[in-house]
Amino acid sequence: MAKSTHAVLLFTLLFFCYVAMALSTKDLFGEELGVSSVAKKQGHKHSGFSQAECPGACQFRCSKTAYKKPCLFFCQKCCFQCRCVPPGTYAHKEVCPCYNNWKTKSGGPKCP
Repeated sequence: MAKSTHAVLLFTLLFFCYVAMALSTKDLFGEELGVSSVAKKQGHKHSGFSQAECPGACQFRCSKTAYKKPCLFFCQKCCFQCRCVPPGTYAHKEVCPCYNNWKTKSGGPKCP
């Protein structure tokens, strides 16, 4: 086979692997995307929090942001109101409708 044929086959294989991975809800190691292994091992729940559980859930939710203080402030405010914090450090807000649907006066999302 010619070198160009090998290159096309390799590109096609890599492309299909990329597409399969992008469509998957799991990462390369089989972990569910957006939920840390620590949270899974601790039986992390997403809703029904007491006010005492909100700071810990928000600490994890805001762990990767560069804006920790505002993230923690608004996350805890939302958690106290909604009794729910989405899994992971970003996105997945659809798991907590109250958290997801609470908007600022200008219409932006209130909860991180």
